[in-house]
Amino acid sequence: MTTASAPSVRRPVEAGRPAHRDGNVLRWIGAYTASMIGDNVFFLALSWAAVQSGTPAQAGMVTAVSAIPRTLLMLGGGVIADRFGPRRVVIGSDAVRCAAVLTVAAVLFLADPGLWLLAVLAVVFGAVDAVFMPAVGALPARITTRDQLARVQGMRGLAIRLANVVGAPLGGLGVALGGAAAAFALAGLLIAVSVPLLVLVRIRDRAPAPDEGAPAGGGTPWQDLRDGLRYVRGHRVLAPLMLAIVLGDLGFVGPLNIGLTLLADERGWGASGMGWVLAGFGVGAGVSALVLTVRGRLPHAGRLAAVTILAGSAAIGTLAQVPSLLAAVGTALLVGLLTGLSGALCGSLLQTQSDPAYLGRVSAVSGVVSLGLAPLSMPLSAAAIGAWGTGPVFVVSAAICGLGGVLALAVPDLRRAELPG
Repeated sequence: MTTASAPSVRRPVEAGRPAHRDGNVLRWIGAYTASMIGDNVFFLALSWAAVQSGTPAQAGMVTAVSAIPRTLLMLGGGVIADRFGPRRVVIGSDAVRCAAVLTVAAVLFLADPGLWLLAVLAVVFGAVDAVFMPAVGALPARITTRDQLARVQGMRGLAIRLANVVGAPLGGLGVALGGAAAAFALAGLLIAVSVPLLVLVRIRDRAPAPDEGAPAGGGTPWQDLRDGLRYVRGHRVLAPLMLAIVLGDLGFVGPLNIGLTLLADERGWGASGMGWVLAGFGVGAGVSALVLTVRGRLPHAGRLAAVTILAGSAAIGTLAQVPSLLAAVGTALLVGLLTGLSGALCGSLLQTQSDPAYLGRVSAVSGVVSLGLAPLSMPLSAAAIGAWGTGPVFVVSAAICGLGGVLALAVPDLRRAELPG
């Protein structure tokens, strides 16, 4: 990737300024939001174009194929982010994604090349995402002070929720007005908006986290990768935190994806009922992100993350037992609030406990967990529900998720972890 030539603007960032009033952070959040909305439009356009060009099975393969390079290359993407700087990598990634999507939009305006072009685009998008996502995780520590990282995590959560709400209708509007080509063009333009904003983002000189030494540099990429994995494995907070995240995601992803679809079908709620349950979850998660944005810091973060994981797992287990759609929506809102808060706290602890020089690789390990391991629970959940029904499977999933909270309480360093004040 040719991002090494992008200029790096290194100026002091005013210490102590709240992130929501810091123009530097707001430029980054604006760029991130535009990019995420573009992502949502892109995936809707990809799904629509694939369905129009092939069978449902072929469309499913096209939409899923981007996950393969994203998962396989993510750890290498973390090395690239730490070597070249996350700002340069994010700018380069968005530029490549924008160019790829706009190129496909132009081709679709002129011809109908079939599924092969869509599959190539999905692979390219997944490969670039493998570099983009670790860089996004590493960038906040380079643009604000440590005491504002938790607030930035909340702001990022709000941006994701906004993108989820706005992206699908925009993509649908693009398809309605000009087909998949117009929707791809809209996605490319939205991603393009992020590039000039990112160019204006100022970078702070990185400083190691408390009690952490600066890493030795100058090794090969393979050595950098091994150093990053060794750093995570040997860290007194990050190592158990990663394991807690693994358990939480394994217990959460299956029930809230394929499990919820099967539950809605079993109870006769239909697609609209499932939509209401998902809306309840989204509102709860949005409220949790807003709380962290407003407060900026929650005391006893490690202990609070453990408690909210445990409470969220209990709510997940309850979701399959409630008798009515209204009760399910209320329970889903509680699930979203608790799991959103625990996820935001875990993300904030990852940010604040990591040496900034390793954050790309730390973010990559977290990304592999969420995008590589956790989705494996979806087919397992579907098969288990087919054999035993939704109730027992949701309870087992909740127990797996709850183990993450038990682990967080059992490890003293993680339980006592605090966000910087």
